[in-house]
Amino acid sequence: MKVTILGCGGSAGVPMIGGEEGPRTGIWGACDPAEPRNRRTRSSVVIEGEGGFRLLVDSGPDFRNQMLNCGLSHVHAVLYTHPHSDHIGGLDELRAINRVIETPLPLLATPDVLEELRLRYAYAFAPWKGPEFYRPVFDEHVVQSGETVTFPGLTARIFEQRHGRIASLGVRCGSFAYSTDVETLSDASLSLLEGVQTWVVDCFQYEPHPAHAWLERVLEWRERLDVGHVILTHMGPEMDYQTLRQTLPAGIEPAYDGMVLDLQD
Repeated sequence: MKVTILGCGGSAGVPMIGGEEGPRTGIWGACDPAEPRNRRTRSSVVIEGEGGFRLLVDSGPDFRNQMLNCGLSHVHAVLYTHPHSDHIGGLDELRAINRVIETPLPLLATPDVLEELRLRYAYAFAPWKGPEFYRPVFDEHVVQSGETVTFPGLTARIFEQRHGRIASLGVRCGSFAYSTDVETLSDASLSLLEGVQTWVVDCFQYEPHPAHAWLERVLEWRERLDVGHVILTHMGPEMDYQTLRQTLPAGIEPAYDGMVLDLQD
């Protein structure tokens, strides 16, 4: 299995818009502008099974550039974890994927998320006559937490997370798991994560946050689950890449845009 981290930033990315104008404009917080791995787009991953099937998890507003920068031409399905704009804002770009795979793209989401997608992108869910793909076209699939979804060469187990006032979805594929936008995990979800060896998990900042996991919480989860390799994602501007590399315990590291994980599973 191969996992490509398309983006690992928070809802506004790093740097955030603002600050002094110039070559390094933007609000960088504690992040060093000279470190390219501090430049983060919105969080998303592609999970690729042994047979080459690619599952996209979320398509944020940076999706087009992320795919081009990572050298990826297509995916075979998309799973939406929740309906916040930094995770669905690139939905229209999926029409390019339709043209590559020449078929409607399987779209997986909970009923609430599908309803929100239809409200915001009504044109993309209108009846399609084909064969042209002038707009995104989807093959919709309702998923629920606890469900297992099987693709060619890839099996995904869906689990529920709390993201502040709303629910989000996490996904486990074999010994790999992805948990963006999570603040709380139930005992049932933690049980589903037992045996995970590589976990890409939300860690927005050092201090507690009402909607996102923070470093101490991630460390507690890691100790409870005994995960060998933890990779931090959805990081805000206080999370400097090199500082994290130098201070995190062994087995934990920050993600960066374009990071590729080759996993045995």
